Amino acid sequence: MNSATVRNLLVRGMLAGLAAGVLALVAAYLLGEPSVDKAIAFEDAHSHEHEMEVVSRSLQSTAGLATGVLVYGVAFGGIAALAYCFALGRVGRFGPRATALLLSGCALLAVYVVPFLKYPANPPSVGDPDTIGKRTTLYFLMMLLSVLLAVAATILGKRLAPALGTWWATVVAVAAFAVVIGLAYEFLPVVNEVPKDFPAAVLWRFRLSALGIQSVLWAGFGLLFGELAERLLNPRPATAASGPAVPAAH
Repeated sequence: MNSATVRNLLVRGMLAGLAAGVLALVAAYLLGEPSVDKAIAFEDAHSHEHEMEVVSRSLQSTAGLATGVLVYGVAFGGIAALAYCFALGRVGRFGPRATALLLSGCALLAVYVVPFLKYPANPPSVGDPDTIGKRTTLYFLMMLLSVLLAVAATILGKRLAPALGTWWATVVAVAAFAVVIGLAYEFLPVVNEVPKDFPAAVLWRFRLSALGIQSVLWAGFGLLFGELAERLLNPRPATAASGPAVPAAH
């Protein structure tokens, strides 16, 4: 793949990431913000200290939310586009659209779902401020481990395919990924700082909405980027607008 094609796919990936970020922003505003408001209300009701807001809640839930989600979408869209350039043609006989959807699904799993299951998202008022550095480090360690193991599983499956066939090579690679991730879940520290009296329904809805927002982001990216990549890599042949040509009279 030449540099011009890589550059064009990178631009399209960032645009698709931006568009997917808009979809995720709508999901975040409709699904996530109500749970955040309830969590903040819980914190206000149980806290005896009232700190002055540096940034108002209305600004956080609008411009702040939009900035964070859209920047996230563009950044990960660009990274995913570069990964797509490497994966295209190397993970099987998939076309541009199918490769984009496969990559998006794997990214959702490795980058978000696997770390999420070990260290799920928590709403405001949940967690000790003194441990935020430790919790962030553990989360990104789990994310890095998940991504590296996903790459290793892909390589393992490719190397086993000639001997076992594609189906069983895939089964073995997925099983190996699951076993190592299970060991990581077992040995990495557990973080449980949810207050005993925090409403379980609010916590569940917040975490479910966080998972839904990421699903919307990556599904939207996969569909949009797949279409853009398809048009770039497999352009449709030009067709005559006026039907078959008429021989010229002599």
